[in-house]
This record gives sequence, C-alpha cells and structure tokens, in this order.
Amino acid sequence: MILWHNPRCSKSRQALALLQEKGVEPEIRKYLEDAPGYDELKAAQTALGLPALDMMRTKEAAFREMGLSKDADDETLLRAMAREPKLIERPVLFVGDRAVIGRPPEKVLELL
Repeated sequence: MILWHNPRCSKSRQALALLQEKGVEPEIRKYLEDAPGYDELKAAQTALGLPALDMMRTKEAAFREMGLSKDADDETLLRAMAREPKLIERPVLFVGDRAVIGRPPEKVLELL
C-alpha cells in the first residue's frame, strides 16, 4: 500500500489519519519530492480508471501557466504532471493494481 502524500495538504493528512485509525500504515511517497515520471503516471491512470484530467489540480496556477486546457489529450496532461507534480491531485492510494484519489479523504477506505 503506497500513499502519494503531500504533508502540507489537509485532505492528504486527513486521508493518512483515516488509514492510521484503521491500523494501516501505508508506505508514504512525498510525490512533490519524488515525482513520478510519465510511465508511472500512465500506470496510475490505469489503476485509477480515470481520464488524466480527473487526476489533475486544474485550478493550480501551473495549469494555466503551462498553457493547458481541459480539452487537452491524456498524453499532454500526463506529461505536464510529470514535469510539474504539483498538478497531481492528492492524495492517491495504491493497493496492488488498484488506486483511488482521496477526494474526499474517506475514499481511501474503499481499498481496505
């Protein structure tokens, strides 16, 4: 079990706390410091079963600054997240070949 985590994000902290309350200690990956590459993001997209846009923080200034649009194709968006990991929606919990974005934080409990 791996949690892509940003300790500065309240939703990410809440998701981690919910897991810990259930006695689960996931491996923590601070994805802003240890950013996933394109191939890893593509695998995450498969595990999530979502379009790349749904994996993104589209309100981040970097989304606009990089000239991205909600109409962009998945490859463009995945490459943008690989270049700028703060665009990745958080937290993301991975268990085996499945994953879920913890929005709301309680969603992480679906994989327990």
